[in-house]
Amino acid sequence: MRDIRLRVVLIFMVLPFIMFGQHKETDGIRVFFLGGQSNMVGYGINKDLPKSLNQEFANVFIFHGTPSVVNDSLAGLGKWEKLKPGHGEMFSFDGHKNIMSNLFGVEISFAKRMQEIYPDQKIAIIKYSHGGTSIDSIQKVASWDPDYNGDKDKMGINQYDFFLRTMHKAYAISDIDGDGHSDRLIPSGIVWMQGESDALHTEEVALRYYTNLKRLMDLIRAALHKDDLPVVIGKISDSGMNKEGKMWKYGELVQYAQEKYARIDKNAAIVRDTKDYGYSDGAHYNSAGYISLGESFASLLYELNNE
Repeated sequence: MRDIRLRVVLIFMVLPFIMFGQHKETDGIRVFFLGGQSNMVGYGINKDLPKSLNQEFANVFIFHGTPSVVNDSLAGLGKWEKLKPGHGEMFSFDGHKNIMSNLFGVEISFAKRMQEIYPDQKIAIIKYSHGGTSIDSIQKVASWDPDYNGDKDKMGINQYDFFLRTMHKAYAISDIDGDGHSDRLIPSGIVWMQGESDALHTEEVALRYYTNLKRLMDLIRAALHKDDLPVVIGKISDSGMNKEGKMWKYGELVQYAQEKYARIDKNAAIVRDTKDYGYSDGAHYNSAGYISLGESFASLLYELNNE
């Protein structure tokens, strides 16, 4: 009898801990990485957004790493918040809060389309991009090449390092939506819009674009712990808005490399309708272009995830 009583006491002592463990919830949230140069940064104008996009998205969360070309204390840092317009050029993070701009990028229409595709799910976006950056270390601009050492006064840090810092800080938050439950971020895709810088200066750099792109996407996949993670890239286009009538001297070589990557990698796709977009200046799409680009990125990622 004494043994039975002891077992009963032990059961009631342990039961609360078992029940607590059973009721502790973990939310699985699809997370997408958005990266590249200025047409990923975004130059769309917030006031141009239709009402359906000019809003705070209830179940979409974004961590926007502060872009930088120098190794300052805020480079790559940010804060999880509900997505809203203002994550384009001139967005920043002051160490405590996100400071929104009057510009947006592909994240707005991308999120809207993803909500249509996954209506009952939460969506997370991690964004790190910087205008004018290359994926080749020979360029005299900030590079995504992990082996790029940079100028001495920039302390040898490259954009890939800042990407890793952004990822580390984003994943360090266990409850990104603030609902009291731990969140499990499920890597679901990479969105990449970049290449103009590699098409601008030398044929040598443009000819290396495929090799550099494959290496970088493999490294980003590895950082997200999923070697076959779907990748959608945006094909660069040319506005022709300069006296030569061609902004990117070696643009065709980079476009060929982008097509090659999408053709060879079985888990990659390419957005080609960029050739039809309007421009706000010689290098950047107009607001309608960013809206279309975000929708196309989302639709192609959905197709890759469901093949």
